This record gives sequence, structure tokens and C-alpha cells, in this order.
Amino acid sequence: MWVRFPPPPPNCGKLKMPVSSESLNQSKSLSTDSPSQIRNLPIGIFDSGVGGLTVYKALHEHLPNEHFVYLGDTARVPYGTKSLSTVERYAIENALFLASHGIKLLVVACNTASALALPKIRERVGLETIGVIGPGARKALRVTANKENPRIAVIATEATVQSNAYLDAIKRVSEKAEVIQAACPLFVPLAEEGWAEEEETFMIARKYLKEIVAFKPDALILGCTHYPILKNVIQKIVGESVKLIDSGEACAEEVKEILIRRNLTNPNSIKKKRRICDDLDHFYVTDAAKRFAKVAERFLGAPPIKLEEVEIFGTDKLEAKHELQEKR
Repeated sequence: MWVRFPPPPPNCGKLKMPVSSESLNQSKSLSTDSPSQIRNLPIGIFDSGVGGLTVYKALHEHLPNEHFVYLGDTARVPYGTKSLSTVERYAIENALFLASHGIKLLVVACNTASALALPKIRERVGLETIGVIGPGARKALRVTANKENPRIAVIATEATVQSNAYLDAIKRVSEKAEVIQAACPLFVPLAEEGWAEEEETFMIARKYLKEIVAFKPDALILGCTHYPILKNVIQKIVGESVKLIDSGEACAEEVKEILIRRNLTNPNSIKKKRRICDDLDHFYVTDAAKRFAKVAERFLGAPPIKLEEVEIFGTDKLEAKHELQEKR
């Protein structure tokens, strides 16, 4: 059961808080904070919706001693149909929101935003920022390093495929790699509905992956954060010899390396046993919080304990709508 928490005071209206100036000051001030203060800060994650929860799961598993702040921009999903300037604006607003909460590193768990807006995000927030495309491409090349001409397939949304972001990331490292891409748009609703093993899902996947199967790839990049939910179906169709690359998992591995290299790992031991979506992590959405919680439970096995709905508007303001918390 979900309830409003906390209840709004009478006649108070909606709480408003400016974002851009405060969050920029927040992120720039990190360089003057003591190392111990920075290490204690959470990691920020944003996605256009619920798909980034698979990235959160990977980060949670690799970094159980860290805290996370997640923003799902569910009011403005999907990003894949938007223009470059709109995606950049949405991504910057999301990044500034998370920066305003005090984070030590930002993960862009949205493939579209990673493909189109990463340079602008880094320019505006001044924080260590990592997307999912670069890590996914690099891991695909690592697992096929024994091949002289590695054959790599990429499946993603239409927008990510059209951006050639994965193709470019692979070619920057290896000119010899042969790459094929395919858009699989229906995988997103299938994953959100929990249709991971249904006959219809196999039928759709066989059609989408027909050319990839004929290509006989050495590795296949799951270039959308929803796709790991359908991992078993995809693996059965392409064959067990094909290495599946979860871009979220690859991102989590690189985040762990960055934190260690920059001495930013949280030094404080968490005494209680952690679980996914526990009360040490805070989730925000811009719409449909109850549906987000339902999909989160489907993806992760548990709904977020701390879930708050916010409204992002303009370029520098956020309006808190209400906080939803599971009654335990």
C-alpha cells in the first residue's frame, strides 16, 4: 500500500526549489571539500524512465557500500523521439537536479542521453560523469580480444541505432571490428510488462534478431537498459556461443574502477545487511510513481522504500509534488 508522505501542510501550496545555480555551485564546491566529505556522498543516476533500474542494480551489486540517488524522468519519456536540443536540455536538467542533492559521481543510465548529451552534461555539472555506451563498447572489445576481426552486434532503440554511438565508440578503439546494428523497439514494453519468457516475446525476438543470427557475432551488446530483462530469450535465439554484453553491468564495473582510482570509495562500513531498493537509496520520478514502483518490483524484486515525485520545469527549477513511501 502506498500513501502520501509526508502529508502537505494546509494551504502551503507546492514547495519550489531553484536548481541550476545551486547545483552548479554544489558540484563546483566538491573540489574544495575534504576528501572524506566527498567519499561519503552518494552516486547519482538518471534515466528517461525505468530502464536505468538495471544499471542501478548492477551498481548496487558491485558497490554495496555506496548510497545512490536515482531520477527517472517518467513524465518526459521516451527520449528517443526527441530532438538533440531537447534531449540535451532534459539531460542537463536531470543532472543539475542530482547535483543539487550532493553527489560525487554521475551515471547517465540512458542510452539516448549518453549518445547525444554526455559532453553537454559534463560541461554544465562539472562532475565525473559516465554513460553506458563507452563502457559497453569497450567491454565488447575486451571479450573479443582474441579475435583478429571481432564481429560485434548491437541491439538498441531506433534513436540509439541511428546515432551510431556504439558503432563510433567501437571504431575509436578497433578499426578491424565488424559491426551490425538492429533496432528492437518492442523489447521495451515487453520488458516493462514482464513478458520475459512468453511465446510472443520469442516470436518478436526471432524477427528482430534474424539478421544478427545470420551475421554470427562473437558478442552482442544489449544497447538499451531494458534489454537485460529479456536476456534469456535473446541468448537462446542468438546461441550460447555469443557473449552478451550488458552495458549497465559494464558501466558499473568502470564506475568501481573510477572510485578506486580517484580514492572516492565510501570508507564507512554499513552495519546492516543491504538489499536492493533499501532505505539508504533515494528514488525520484517526474510522474507515475506508483507505476514506477510496480515496474521496479518486477525488474528488481522489490519496490523502492524511498520514492519521491518531483516536477521538472523550465531550465532551472524543480517543484516537489509529494513523496511516496511504502508502508511497511
